[in-house]
Amino acid sequence: MQNTSQPKLATQIGQTLSEQAFLRLRRDVIGGAHAPGAKLKVDELQESYGYSSSPLREALNRLSQEGLVKADDRRGFRVALISSEDLADLTHMRLMVEVPALRLAIEHGDDAWEAAVVAAAHRLERAEAHLGEGPQVLDEAWSQVHRDFHMSLLAGCPSKRQLALSASLFDQAERYRRFSARHRVSSRSKNREHKRLLEAVLKRDADTACALLAEHTLGTQRNVDAALLRMRSAAN
Repeated sequence: MQNTSQPKLATQIGQTLSEQAFLRLRRDVIGGAHAPGAKLKVDELQESYGYSSSPLREALNRLSQEGLVKADDRRGFRVALISSEDLADLTHMRLMVEVPALRLAIEHGDDAWEAAVVAAAHRLERAEAHLGEGPQVLDEAWSQVHRDFHMSLLAGCPSKRQLALSASLFDQAERYRRFSARHRVSSRSKNREHKRLLEAVLKRDADTACALLAEHTLGTQRNVDAALLRMRSAAN
């Protein structure tokens, strides 16, 4: 993967080289520019991203802590594989953290929070108007407005640590969302799911909203598990 853009020090005010390297490499791992299982060689990353080895190694270690990258036995790094086991663990954590965060957000969110949710939902609806119900290749633009909507829902939660962990888990699931969309065979309208979730939130119906968020999250897990099963069956 060749990324010809160079670090923009003048426009990255307040960010260290290590932070810049981490954010750019993290974005590309999450977005699939580096395939699951791909070897991440520091010398090749230096050429692609334009950073020295020190910030890249720090970025790789941080990504390893998030579970997006794995250190191999020969002291190198690979992109973490996609697996049912990893997704099950990730989904379990998301249900433990994000669903209670939504309940707290509905309880504590004010009018400004509600207005931000409505605005984020509108942007997502416009982006999803171009998506069908079959297999999709999700792009960066959709992923951003989708993330904005989900994070806006949780933003009313008063716990900063819970919000930070929710955001991290949500981002780690992005690889699986894109995998699920590419390999989908059954119809699934995320647009309808998001609308129902929005309606429950605006009604301050925490029980319904939390149930819908949990089902929304589990839907990706079911789609990925089904796709992986089909791939294993085809390989045998």
